Amino acid sequence: MSDTPLIAMAERFLSALKHCQVLQMRVHHADASGMTLVMPWSPMIVGNPQTGAVHGGALTTLMDTTCGMATLCALEQFEVCPTLDLRIDYMHPAEPGKAIHGHAYCYRVTRDVIFTRGTAYQDDPEQPICQVVGTFMRLGQEVKGGIRFGNSLKKEQGV
Repeated sequence: MSDTPLIAMAERFLSALKHCQVLQMRVHHADASGMTLVMPWSPMIVGNPQTGAVHGGALTTLMDTTCGMATLCALEQFEVCPTLDLRIDYMHPAEPGKAIHGHAYCYRVTRDVIFTRGTAYQDDPEQPICQVVGTFMRLGQEVKGGIRFGNSLKKEQGV
């Protein structure tokens, strides 16, 4: 699937996120128009065992990750961009047994903040499970993630 540098970078980013590995998320598509991830259905993401409805936390994780990774599509070079705000409007429950696609794109990039929009859907993008808007803080190219990420931020801020 790594047929473009953007997809390869997105796959590396996704593989570094343990919770996304547990949910078996994968990159479906990535280009300048946005990012699409897929989360396969599994019993692990069910929130209501009686109906088989997908847990809102699984959808939130999919869409936060998708919106955050959409920043890769809008920036010339990789930057760590943590979530500032994420708003999700749920339209209807996901159907049990079907994979969920999350698509997001950046509609505005400023010096400090990136603004994203997205939807989660199953069979038809025109019938979204939810709609999302998110904002992500630009920390700059010199900031690196990893185990000591929080400590490096505290040192830079003199804490």
